[in-house]
Amino acid sequence: METVSSKNKTFKKLGFTYLETAEIVVTLNTLLANYQVFYNKLRNFHWNIEGPEFFELHEEFEKEYNTTKENIDIVAERIRAFGVKTKFTLKKTMELSQIKEPTKELTAIEMVRELLKDYEILHNNMLDGVNAALDSGDVVTEQILTDFLTHLEKRNWMFTSYLK
Repeated sequence: METVSSKNKTFKKLGFTYLETAEIVVTLNTLLANYQVFYNKLRNFHWNIEGPEFFELHEEFEKEYNTTKENIDIVAERIRAFGVKTKFTLKKTMELSQIKEPTKELTAIEMVRELLKDYEILHNNMLDGVNAALDSGDVVTEQILTDFLTHLEKRNWMFTSYLK
């Protein structure tokens, strides 16, 4: 296994060099930023939902933000496992995130549509992470992201069915 050297020091984390994990960490940082904005959107959806769908979606948005909160911590801790600090300011989060905040007030159905758009962004981001992990032989990150994908795809099916 190749090592990265600086002033006669060899840097390795978990058997991987920093160079080998760079693409994984970049992808995980993007996922962390996406998740942070997604979490905030879900909290706002939960607090501001109105109409006949209130009781059902209020609870579903809470389930989503609780799962997202757990995933945020898992992603941040995985980045730390590679010896990289997650120094995220709100500004940096907004710059890195592909998920954007809504610019207008949304109806309950528009909130679900927005959530589904965000799922697509998260899904693509996770697939990028899986590919980066597989390229480096990082089965742990691959498994973490595969578990996230399994949950996300099921929830996508449920919210898509809700709209029909």
